[in-house]
Amino acid sequence: MNINELQFEKLDLSDVKTLVTWAQEEGWNPGPNDAEVYFATDPDGFYGFYYKNELIAGGSIVSYHGAYGFMGFFIVKPVYRGQGIGEKLWYLRRDTLLSRLHKNAAIGMDGVVAMQPFYKKGGFEIAFKDVRYEKKGISFPVDKHITSIKDTDFQAILDYDEKCFGFPRPQFLKPWLQLPRNKTFKYVENDQLKGFAIVRKANTGYKICPLFADNLNVAEALYQACLNAVNGDLLYIDIPMSNVAAKTLIEKYDASYIFECARMYYGNPPKVDMDKIFGITTFELG
Repeated sequence: MNINELQFEKLDLSDVKTLVTWAQEEGWNPGPNDAEVYFATDPDGFYGFYYKNELIAGGSIVSYHGAYGFMGFFIVKPVYRGQGIGEKLWYLRRDTLLSRLHKNAAIGMDGVVAMQPFYKKGGFEIAFKDVRYEKKGISFPVDKHITSIKDTDFQAILDYDEKCFGFPRPQFLKPWLQLPRNKTFKYVENDQLKGFAIVRKANTGYKICPLFADNLNVAEALYQACLNAVNGDLLYIDIPMSNVAAKTLIEKYDASYIFECARMYYGNPPKVDMDKIFGITTFELG
């Protein structure tokens, strides 16, 4: 293959669905309806390489209204690996995303351990480690402060999410909340939202995405509600290890280590309340 024959192109929804299929084959365990939400978040946020009219590599370069970018879903079809295609695509994606953002806007990403030195060369610095844990759902009584999230809660959920993500993302959050087979929980005390959690169906089991809470007690109540909702099924959560309370929670419930990444940033990290982040939303879009 002549690498100069590759065509760098914006991807459509069918291409994003192909990336989801590849991710499943890689063992990333995406959800069956992820592609539609990812594409709705930023239809201009997915690019890849075509070779002789075949998609062979791609990834997300999502812009949140130009204020913040996120790179993820970086994948090259196995038969085309080891030829420098991934490196070329990664830099093209980074530079294309920078061109879509306001001056001095940061870019986030979650990098697997093996790729972190490469990402550092590309200008990204590690902020904290993410670790995925697995536990089988078990029965718990649901705390009296916890109920399911309703449409009328959306603005409150959006506002809380912004504290933990750093930027408003209604175009992502609304369809994310409405994914088929989702289970959603909010913790309300004295008419104040103290935290929320979303459990989405993955190809294997379920994933918490995210779990945001004011403190450990609220987070534990939400985690129990999530475990209760998927009794007997595997439940995954991605913990930011810089949140000591999140580590305490996962250790208390004896969840099993699966793998780890690192949240990395190009530019200044967004201002978020890390103490509220007990489980991040996605490795693909932040």
